[in-house]
Formats: sequence, C-alpha cells, structure tokens
Amino acid sequence: MAIFDWLSPKTRQTPNQQSIQQRLKRDPYYRLQSTEEIAVAAKLGLTIDVNQAGVDDWLRLPGISIHQARTLFELTSSGVQFCCLEDLAAALGWSVQRLTPLQPILRFCYYDPESLVTPELVNPNTASLEQLTKIPAVDLFLARAILQNRFDGGPYRNLADLQRRLELNPQLTSELMYYLIF
Repeated sequence: MAIFDWLSPKTRQTPNQQSIQQRLKRDPYYRLQSTEEIAVAAKLGLTIDVNQAGVDDWLRLPGISIHQARTLFELTSSGVQFCCLEDLAAALGWSVQRLTPLQPILRFCYYDPESLVTPELVNPNTASLEQLTKIPAVDLFLARAILQNRFDGGPYRNLADLQRRLELNPQLTSELMYYLIF
C-alpha cells in the first residue's frame, strides 16, 4: 500500500462505513439493515448462495421475515433452484425492484442434481433404513442407531443434536454434514 493511498477516494470510508465493517467482522450472522450495509458487506466479500442458503443466511437480509426465510429454505431443500432475481421475487411474492438492492451479495449458482459432486440430501427425521445406508459414511449399524434414537428421543433438531445423541466422533460428523438436512 502506498503512503498516500488513504487519501484515495476509493479507499476512504466514512465513520459509519467503518462501524458497519466492524459489526460485520465481529458478528458473522449480523442482520443487515440498509443498502449501505449491503454495499459494505459486498466489499468485504460477503455473498449468499441462494440455492445453498440456510434460514440464518436468509435472515441476514433486510426485510426477510422468519416465515419467508423458512419458505425459501424449504424450497431449495426440496430441489427448487433459483436462477435469477426474478425467480426469487416470484417465490416471495415481491417485485424485482424490492429485491434489487440485495443483488450485490446474492449469488445464483446452479447445482446439477445428477452430478456426482452434489450429494443427495437425506433428512434423518424422515429417512428409511435404506435411505440412510445409501449415505457413504453410514453403515447398517449406524443407520439402525439413527432410527432407534429417533424413535426413542424424537426428531433431531440439527446436526449437533444428532452428534450429541448418537455420541458420534467429530470425523464422522464432518463426513455426514454433507449428506444430511434437517
């Protein structure tokens, strides 16, 4: 960095932008409040892949309610893919203009369901023994343990709950997280 770069209009930040930047760095799930915050987040490299976003990711966006975040997550979890801002607007029942300010951090990546790189996601709360054994890291013994524990203790809340209840080691949990959805 040159000595006088701080004078450059490209790098000069207002105190408000510096404050926003600090908040975003401190809190990875900070909920963005304005277009200015979205611009700062985009400059920091924050992106949200709309086809892989979880409920918490959606809630980072200004104006998105918990109900809408859950709906978008359910849609993508069931295989619906959003290709553009218009698709997202249609799913929310909003105008494209209302979503346009969010565009700097939204990424529309396509995932081929037939690809070997994109694993089929299995919900351990509804999966059968056969579905569970199709997961590479799950043998017959573990599949039965998942089903029995689900029967005895109710549905799993998330991956951490599954790990705790089944006393899975971190390595196995790391392998499972790419195949499970709750």
